[in-house]
Amino acid sequence: MTRPEPPTRLSCHCGAVVLELRLADGFRTARRCDCSFCRRRGAIAVSVKLPDLRVVQGAEALRLYTWGTGTAKHYFCGICGIYTHHQRRSDPTEYGVNAAALDGVNPRDLGEVPWADGVNHVSDSAPR
Repeated sequence: MTRPEPPTRLSCHCGAVVLELRLADGFRTARRCDCSFCRRRGAIAVSVKLPDLRVVQGAEALRLYTWGTGTAKHYFCGICGIYTHHQRRSDPTEYGVNAAALDGVNPRDLGEVPWADGVNHVSDSAPR
């Protein structure tokens, strides 16, 4: 029997918001996105299935930002402003979490991170 990996902890800068999550695929899903929002934010996101993320502290401090279709739901700390996670537009069964907010992670140590083409997202294409 293998032991499950312990939950990973993520926190905002001021510590008001704390999440526990399980990175089933580690950092293999790490991506940057060049959509109008993500390129301004500059964060590296890592995938987490919805049931594998739990807000353990500070739910009341979280703020939500949506635009366009409203499918993507971007959460950030209302006190310090740090982006914590978002429900993905490309796969609403997943969250993208801010890799730089994971305890013990320096995004510099992740090396080259692939880019997702958010500018030409399939959800933005007109049906043919």
